[in-house]
Amino acid sequence: MQQATKVYLSDYKPFPFLLESVDIRFVLDQTATRVITRIAFKPNPEYSDRRLVLDGMQLKLISAKINGVTVPESKLHLTENGLEIDAPTSPFIWECETEINPSENTSLEGLYISNGLYCTQCEAEGFRKITYYPDRPDVMTTFKIRIESDQPVMLSNGNPTASGEGWAEWHDPWPKPSYLFALVAGALVSVDDSFTTNSGRKVDLKIYVRSGDEGKCAYAMDSLIRSMAWDEQVYGREYDLDLFNIVAVDDFNMGAMENKGLNIFNSALVLASPETATDKNFGNIESVIAHEYFHNWTGNRITCRDWFQLCLKEGLTVYRDQQFTGDMRDKTVQRIADAQLLRTRQFREDTGPLAHPPRPSEYIEIDNFYTATVYEKGAEIVGMLHLLVGDAAYRKSLDLYFDRHDGQACTIDDWITVFQDITGRDLSQFKLWYTSAGTPTITAVETWEHGVFNLTLTQSTPATPDESDKAPRHIPVAIGLLNPDGHEAVATKILELTEQSQTFSFTGLEHRPIASILRGFSAPVKLVHDSNNAFLLAHDTDPFNKWEAGHKTALGILCDLATGGKNINAGFLTAMHNLAKNQTLAPAFRALALTLPSEETISAAVFENGHLPDPVQIFAARKSLTLALATEMAETLPTMYQDLKVKGAYSPNADASGLRALRNNVLVLLTALDPDAKHAKTQFVEADNMTDQMAALTFLVAADRAKDALQKFYTNWQHEKLVLDKWFAVQAASSPPQDAVNRVKRLSEHPDFDWKNPNRFRSLLGMFAGGNLAGFHNPNGKGYGLLADWIIKLDPVNPKSAAVMSTAFESWRRFAPARQAQIKTELNRILDTKGLSKNCSEIVSRIIS
Repeated sequence: MQQATKVYLSDYKPFPFLLESVDIRFVLDQTATRVITRIAFKPNPEYSDRRLVLDGMQLKLISAKINGVTVPESKLHLTENGLEIDAPTSPFIWECETEINPSENTSLEGLYISNGLYCTQCEAEGFRKITYYPDRPDVMTTFKIRIESDQPVMLSNGNPTASGEGWAEWHDPWPKPSYLFALVAGALVSVDDSFTTNSGRKVDLKIYVRSGDEGKCAYAMDSLIRSMAWDEQVYGREYDLDLFNIVAVDDFNMGAMENKGLNIFNSALVLASPETATDKNFGNIESVIAHEYFHNWTGNRITCRDWFQLCLKEGLTVYRDQQFTGDMRDKTVQRIADAQLLRTRQFREDTGPLAHPPRPSEYIEIDNFYTATVYEKGAEIVGMLHLLVGDAAYRKSLDLYFDRHDGQACTIDDWITVFQDITGRDLSQFKLWYTSAGTPTITAVETWEHGVFNLTLTQSTPATPDESDKAPRHIPVAIGLLNPDGHEAVATKILELTEQSQTFSFTGLEHRPIASILRGFSAPVKLVHDSNNAFLLAHDTDPFNKWEAGHKTALGILCDLATGGKNINAGFLTAMHNLAKNQTLAPAFRALALTLPSEETISAAVFENGHLPDPVQIFAARKSLTLALATEMAETLPTMYQDLKVKGAYSPNADASGLRALRNNVLVLLTALDPDAKHAKTQFVEADNMTDQMAALTFLVAADRAKDALQKFYTNWQHEKLVLDKWFAVQAASSPPQDAVNRVKRLSEHPDFDWKNPNRFRSLLGMFAGGNLAGFHNPNGKGYGLLADWIIKLDPVNPKSAAVMSTAFESWRRFAPARQAQIKTELNRILDTKGLSKNCSEIVSRIIS
């Protein structure tokens, strides 16, 4: 196991030198790339230390010079993490030449090769694998880059300045930290378009892909153009270079990277056609294209001072991309999707051994803090701030933030200060959301007396491993009151809960109202309230809480079934039937309402209710409720299925994708009533788009009727990497639990299982551990052993991906002792692995602690 050293926020010190400019020359070679770096330093007047410490890993130092004079080896202190040297007291030029081997860089950080394509990934600390440099986000300067290679396309940040045979030069005029550096070189073709800014400036847009993929870029380009227009309209932010490039690469640890002017994307988030991509794929492309573009201002022009402030750029940018998607599609559907993601991923994180504040106070590997807490909870905090100050003050605060901090590396304190300066409000208590871990629970108690409705809200936050402050938070609680006839007695208003317990009174009411609390999911909290869910499902004027009422009712039934209960509320089945037929509701909303809570959601709820969840019983409970709902709707389903068929050519727009989502939910119910899965078989054969074909294939796999369909799918798509990922994923996630481990093991031996490719690894092992709860948690424990085997194998090749995969074990303490013992054995086996990376060691140690 590699030695772990903690980094503490309290130890932050500014870098003792300022960088005036950086010039880097790359002489590309697959096994021996030369990197010649020239940096103009000058002493930082705010810092007295004159010891120059540069980060560097896995580098071969060829030469080092200061002001043109070679630095003797005796003056250089080299370590496995960098070098140190005494620096001049006046401005000086540092030059060094290093050699790196991109072909052996399987970590996919720094400069590496993806199927013959040179590309980089430098966030968070990948640049130190390229050259010796102060690789930290608060060191910002302008970059000039020269690339020398026989590759036909050579790209870097900023604007192109010159090129010739075998070389190209780039200049980025905007100061940036090293984590935003990017380089790509290879045999690529571009799909071109342009955008004219509000000020009338033309920006060239290019998406670079491999030859043959040009026809799959149209939606990505359209999403980029709409993102640019939206950011001007909603935030007043105009793009600031002459060129915006996107490159799609096959081997990428994350979704995408916002490098200034040269965004590098996982190909799965660029390439799409109706034949190869689902509606979900198209939606992800739209969202992530927007997210990375929005980083141009919230992340690039203004970045974070240190990695403890990561949620400053990520939380704000996630919130912006959620706003964008809501405006492009359906705000309610987007809000429900955001809440589901937060509850499934981040609430689990907050209640387990990996809990941490959005702004942590310490870490071992910063790569391990690219979490749902930083991203999704970070976005919720921005949303709450927006709700508390209102639209006008939010926009003024953002304008001040951009004006005051353009070109700076900032902190959460800087962010909060602009809102205080605009509104005059003291937001020190609100800032606890950034510095405290854990999900607050609000308990709501009602009283009614003499026409006065009193609502007492009490908040509490359970202890977390990080021991962060659990003082009362500042929580915006959106509430509306409904009369017994379903009309609103009190329209939505925001209650500000700032104490441990507060009572809010409503007067002048003729009848005891029905409370609709936490409308729009106004805060990332858990609500305990004796709600009249049947009434709210039928009458609530807040669409999120209408959905929530059905979701909570279904979850209650499923928890009961999963712990030995037998009864299914007939009124719920009737209500869901009526909702499904209600054509005044958007199809996408009805599709979400008909989707039962996931097995992970049920597992968490069973545990919160004081029981140890059994994944096999949870699987059976979900199957039982699906059958009961299908039986209730049996006479309606065939007609609904036919009527919902989308007419005309395929489109990924909100209306068409909503219809397909609802129709495929109807197909789930039809398949539950049909042991031979005839409707699913017919849809698989007749589908003219990947959305409908994959839906049918999923149901066939789950029904164990997919042998012929799987073979046909593989034959048709074996040469399309992204589609073949779906073939692996659907079998891993949807195979019947009793066969899942053996199926995944066989697939891991398939010649097309390239385990070093992150997309392929996630499609099989990730979907098995995260998407097939009953299969992964098979009582024989073989699922745990299989995942542990692969984590141990992957770790020395790609530590970041291995660490992420190990989080599949984070909820192990919620299960029965026998399963806990099996999981603990595998966690210890991982920890005992010789040479285990710091990434994996940190995560597994925290999980088992």
